[in-house]
Amino acid sequence: YSLEEMAFARQTIRGFGGAFQKRWASTIPETMRAAVIRETGASTNMKVEDDYAVPKLAPGQVLIQNEYAGLNFIDTYHRSGLYARELPFIGGQEGGGVVAATTPEAEQFCKVGDRVAYSSVFQTYAEFTAVPAAKTLPVPEDVPLDVAVACGVQGLTAHYLTHSAHAGLAQPGQWMLIHGAGSGVGQWATQMAKIRGYKVIGTCSKGKEAVARGTGADELIVLNEVEGTSYEDYTSVDIVSRVMEVTGGVGVHAVIDGIGAATYEIALNSLAVRGIFISYGNASGAVPAYPPLKHIAKSSFMTRPKLNDYSQTREELLGRANDIFGWISDGSLKVTVDRLFPLAEAAEGHDYLEAGKSTGKVLYKI
Repeated sequence: YSLEEMAFARQTIRGFGGAFQKRWASTIPETMRAAVIRETGASTNMKVEDDYAVPKLAPGQVLIQNEYAGLNFIDTYHRSGLYARELPFIGGQEGGGVVAATTPEAEQFCKVGDRVAYSSVFQTYAEFTAVPAAKTLPVPEDVPLDVAVACGVQGLTAHYLTHSAHAGLAQPGQWMLIHGAGSGVGQWATQMAKIRGYKVIGTCSKGKEAVARGTGADELIVLNEVEGTSYEDYTSVDIVSRVMEVTGGVGVHAVIDGIGAATYEIALNSLAVRGIFISYGNASGAVPAYPPLKHIAKSSFMTRPKLNDYSQTREELLGRANDIFGWISDGSLKVTVDRLFPLAEAAEGHDYLEAGKSTGKVLYKI
């Protein structure tokens, strides 16, 4: 159905305790295709269903007809049960497409027919998603929609990691250590750290060295891969010694680490005095509990941030997004869409991500 059809009808519905107006198409279906988890576990537990109910809108929401949905490691944590969710649920937390319906409270942010991206919203592996309008991002004409969706969780995460999460303990001109410079958030963060003016030591596997070098990292520590996988073997090189060699024995003022269990001690030992360990992910497993006295040797800091706390207002969200879209437009930031899976292959998309094969953003084409 066309955008004109979607904008055609206006009807009043009643819900959430009051009457409100909703602009939507008479042709919006009652059901949709979605990748649904009814029992947590392996990727095969995520099944594509053709008759899942299209969400109804609450005040302030818009209905997005998705063209793309992004895959992120946190989606696999939800699917596996590591992070609890109420069952059943649709996977995903970022996407993009066209506004198919609005509520009156939402029209200050976007209107029917607008091309938008969004993130930090559940249930995106689907044809339609109900999204708080304040979380939608207008996509500039010169930015392709798949690239805009790729900017969601990973791009916004990399922005707050390099611009905010260090709490001023790392300053431009000082060294950062960023793991996974050849894939995912690490690839984004390395580029943004360079844009910000930091000196960057990146780690990557041999298989992702070419991609990592394209990020502009000042130094790369290239690791062997764990046998039979695409994952870096963080024991194959003495990373701490290399960091101290590169920094003249000072260490780095910030470590951006999405690896977790395999690297947290490397992070702590690589820090400069009053440096900060920023742990944002668990690719190798969660960082175990450890005594605060581990920080006493260098009066160091540790934080475990999340995106929602660094995009609390629309102004903050738009500020980060506008930086990212601007860097894409002027060529400062390169975005790689690595793989595009049809939604019918939802399980295969998770398998690809969990195998550590990606060298860029992985998306579903809805």
